[in-house]
Amino acid sequence: MTIEKDISKRQELRFSHDNGPLDEVIQQLMGLAGGIRRQEIVREMIIAALKAGQEDIGKADLKLMNSTLKEMRFTTKVFAPYGRVKKVTIFGSARTKPHEAIYQSARDLGRRLAERGYMIITGGGPGIMQAANEGAGPEHSFGVNIRLPFEQKINPVLKDSPRNINYKYFFNRKVAFLKESDGAVLLPGGFGTMDETFETLTLVQTGKRNPMPIVLMDREGGAYWTMWTQFLKDNLLANWAISEEDFNLFEIVDSADQAVKIIDQFYHRYHSLRYTGDRLVLRLKEPLSPERIGALRTQFSHILRPGGDIRSSEALEEEADEPEIIDLPRVILDFNRKNFGGLKSFIDAVNQG
Repeated sequence: MTIEKDISKRQELRFSHDNGPLDEVIQQLMGLAGGIRRQEIVREMIIAALKAGQEDIGKADLKLMNSTLKEMRFTTKVFAPYGRVKKVTIFGSARTKPHEAIYQSARDLGRRLAERGYMIITGGGPGIMQAANEGAGPEHSFGVNIRLPFEQKINPVLKDSPRNINYKYFFNRKVAFLKESDGAVLLPGGFGTMDETFETLTLVQTGKRNPMPIVLMDREGGAYWTMWTQFLKDNLLANWAISEEDFNLFEIVDSADQAVKIIDQFYHRYHSLRYTGDRLVLRLKEPLSPERIGALRTQFSHILRPGGDIRSSEALEEEADEPEIIDLPRVILDFNRKNFGGLKSFIDAVNQG
């Protein structure tokens, strides 16, 4: 059979199990490969690839899909062994020189975070990224590097590290930065740092990733982030493009000690969260008293659905797939899924109570 006849003989593919013999072939293929976990998801990935091959799209689009899948698979493979270790992503300029004060601050930040048991994630390049990696050391560092025709070369700290990943596409790299992190510290930089700052805030503000500590760190006496914040107030807040509560999503500091203290405090009592249906479940390291629950209910009624409540709880049935944290106390919120700045403030209050 010629290639032309193969192309003309097209079967309409569906993600449901009604593709006839093709479903059997896919099942056989997974059996031949062996060790395929979560087979239903893998089956849909195979069908998606076949559908893309059937559709009249350009070679560049197929190459983008192919590279994206391969990059994200490798990202997951590299990070998977460290799933239980908290990680902090550090952003900042690739052009910062070692003699600059902010370079020394970034190095100190990496060192302090490593001492507190965190691993760090940087872009793997020079400047602020190299400084943070130097401070943390290669054994506590990940590098998610981007291939550019200039400027962005892997720094010496991560040159031979098994935890260094090179990306073709910025969007895959940004997923890795934020999917794998438990906090973010942003230092002064250029367009790339601004992009990463707004990306981080947008994802948390819209609930596309869970709340986390976001720290904007400057050198002592620096005005980079205070001027940036003023711009937000004068142009975005003044025109109702953001809300006052959105400023709760981040904090500005001028030392590594302050940055690390904020990140530690965020995880003082708070452990993690999960949505189950229309309920938001916060898992805590220690329970809250009934009196504290009552005070939080009054203070944060504005982030609840109409008629909603805040209450303590044990683990829900839907959380049985996380047995390692099944014994942690819970607080359940009927959260309105809109006020994410308010949710960050709620977590801060839980940690202080």
